[in-house]
Amino acid sequence: MKVAILGYGNIGRAAEEAIKAAPDMELAGIFHHNDCLECIDADVVLVATPTREVQKFATVLAARGICTVDSFDIHGQIWSLRESLDAVCQSNKTVSVISAGWDPGSDSMIRALLMAMAPKGLTYTNFGPGRSMGHTVAAKAIKGVKNALSMTIPLGTGIHRRMVYIELEEGADFKTVEAAILADDYFAHDETHVIPVASVDQLNNVAHGVNLVRSGVSGETHNQRFEFNMEINNPALTGQVMVSCARAAMRMKERGVYGAKTMIEIAPIDLLPGTTETLVKALV
Repeated sequence: MKVAILGYGNIGRAAEEAIKAAPDMELAGIFHHNDCLECIDADVVLVATPTREVQKFATVLAARGICTVDSFDIHGQIWSLRESLDAVCQSNKTVSVISAGWDPGSDSMIRALLMAMAPKGLTYTNFGPGRSMGHTVAAKAIKGVKNALSMTIPLGTGIHRRMVYIELEEGADFKTVEAAILADDYFAHDETHVIPVASVDQLNNVAHGVNLVRSGVSGETHNQRFEFNMEINNPALTGQVMVSCARAAMRMKERGVYGAKTMIEIAPIDLLPGTTETLVKALV
């Protein structure tokens, strides 16, 4: 399958590496935000743009009948994005896999599996410590910010602190910039500290991770406890998950299953290269 990339930041570069490593894909091109979308010739386009630009690009591509995959990461807006893109995909017989990163994304699938194993209970998702790409991009977009780094610090039971390090543009007022960051939806729901620094590059690190814990009840049996941990390179994992979802999007389209889908709506086997027989024999 021919897979193109729209956007060439950290995620776009990681996705390029994942496409080149995939046995069933070829890179159909790398495009930038201001390039002509009508010129893209691909089966699937990975929309590796900032989250707040995803909807407009994915809509145009889906209207052309091209499958898309994005890593939209504003949790509270995922359903509205799904509804919007679903209508376009259904009309044009194509598939858009949305929020295809590791959270939301692969972690969402793990949360769903844990809930199936213990239907009653509580799940805590603890991120980091590490760099949040979505929060960093959001901070960089604030007027007066020259460069930024947002670090996520887990406090336990799903509560997080955001440490936002910023380089100010010349003449920018720190208090004005700080207020704008604190008011942004990315930061307004967590304890957030904005810290001016001379050089963000001296602090930059793309490491991240997650600790997922569920305690609950299987049937009528209490004291079931499950824990999942990972330590990752953030853009590398996001790019890989998007590439795997590109494969799933094409398989769904070939079966005549159209629309916008989140990762919990995808059969896990569709994410993997290989035949059904080979994968079942290897994994079941």
